[in-house]
Amino acid sequence: MIKKVDFKKRPQDQIFQIHLSLPETEPLVWRRIHVSGLFTLEALHSVFQMVMGWQMTHLYEFKIGPHRYSDPDEFDNSVKSPQISIAAALAGHTSFQYTYDFGDNWEHEVLVEGITASDKNFNYPICVGGENACPPEDCHGVPGYANLKKIISNANDPEFGDMLRWLGGHFNPASFDPNRINRDLLGMTDWRSGPNDQGLYHPFSERD
Repeated sequence: MIKKVDFKKRPQDQIFQIHLSLPETEPLVWRRIHVSGLFTLEALHSVFQMVMGWQMTHLYEFKIGPHRYSDPDEFDNSVKSPQISIAAALAGHTSFQYTYDFGDNWEHEVLVEGITASDKNFNYPICVGGENACPPEDCHGVPGYANLKKIISNANDPEFGDMLRWLGGHFNPASFDPNRINRDLLGMTDWRSGPNDQGLYHPFSERD
């Protein structure tokens, strides 16, 4: 049972229930995850990438209250290091923004729905819900994704064949399987060993 958010108590086994969504998509693309408050924002970036279906190929940024967290930028001293725990970074905030790919500008709305104690029957992080497929990388943001779906829904569209080839032959906008994400991605990642040189946490099979 998820309890009301209480930022005054932060036990070591504190688990955050987080709702992540792309608010401008229709139908809404969203995910719900449980993750330890001791995870860093750097690790949370990889969690978000995996549960959404992104490919970890573009820059990102967390915006929490007045602060921005991302990889170091020698030209922007206002950006803070993402090597800070989720609990510490939130500091009382129950909502924040996560942006991925500043070209396509995928702005995710993130809500902390509650906090609970960890359950020894689960491995964290875990995806416990969600709907609809992640937009393909480099499809030109929300407007481009809407256009993509329109094209592949009509076999008579002159761009239908080219679009399907670009997508690799198949794409189902309604597809989402949290079990696959938990089994093949989150559950196969060594979160304890830390990120690679690019600051990303990868499944065991993809680590250097």
